[in-house]
Amino acid sequence: MVKTFGEFLLFMQSMLVRKERLGTLWQRTLDEAILIGIDSVFIVAIVSAFIGAVTCVQIAYNLVNPLIPKSTIGFMVREMTILELAPTITSIVLAGKVGSSIAGGLGTMRITEQVDALEVMGINSASYLVLPKIVAAMLMFPLLVILAMVLSIMGGYLAGTLSGAMSAQEYVEGIRTDFVPYNIVFALIKSVVFAFLVSAISSYKGYYTKGGALEVGAASTGAVTNSIIAILLADYVLAAVLL
Repeated sequence: MVKTFGEFLLFMQSMLVRKERLGTLWQRTLDEAILIGIDSVFIVAIVSAFIGAVTCVQIAYNLVNPLIPKSTIGFMVREMTILELAPTITSIVLAGKVGSSIAGGLGTMRITEQVDALEVMGINSASYLVLPKIVAAMLMFPLLVILAMVLSIMGGYLAGTLSGAMSAQEYVEGIRTDFVPYNIVFALIKSVVFAFLVSAISSYKGYYTKGGALEVGAASTGAVTNSIIAILLADYVLAAVLL
C-alpha cells in the first residue's frame, strides 16, 4: 500500500517536469475534453434525469403525513440532488466510462511500446499523455455535474407532476425554499476532487500496465474499482471538512 502510494506520488511529480509546450498541451487538453466531457453527456443526462424522477416518486410515496406540505418533496429532491446525488453518482458513472477508457488506452499504449517510443524521442510521456487527461477531467466534471443537477431536478418535476403526487406550483415552491448557494459551491468542489481522483488513478493503473491484453483488462477493472472507493472516501472527508 505504502509502496503503491509512493509510486503514485512520483508519477504525479513526473508529469510536472520536462513539460511540453503550452500550445501542445492545450490542444491535447481540448481533445481529451471532447472524449471525457462531450461524449459523456448522453449517459449523464439519462442517469441524472431518472435519478431525480425516482427520488421524487419515492419521497412522495413515503410522505403520507397530511401535516407536511407537498412542497417538502421538491425541497428534499433539491437538497439530495445538489449535495450528494449529482456530484457523487455522476462521478461514479464517469469512473466507469471515463476511468476504464483512460486505463485501457494507456495500458494498450504501454504494452505496444508506444509509451517507450515517446520516451526515446525525448518526450516526457507522462506529461504528454496524462497531464491533459487530468486537466480536461477537472474542467469537464463540474460542467457535467451542473448538467446533472438541472436534469435531475427537472426529472423530479416531471415525475411529480405527471404522476399526480403534487402540483407544479408546489414543486417549484419546494425547490425555492431555504436555498443555500454554498451547497452548489460545495458540489462543484467535490466534482473537481472526484475528477482528479478518477483521472489520476486510472492513468496510473494504465500507465504502469505490464503484460498483454489480459493485463489491460485487469488494469481497467482495477482503475474503476479503486476510483469508486477513492470517490466514496473523499466524499465523506469533504462533507466532514466543508459542511
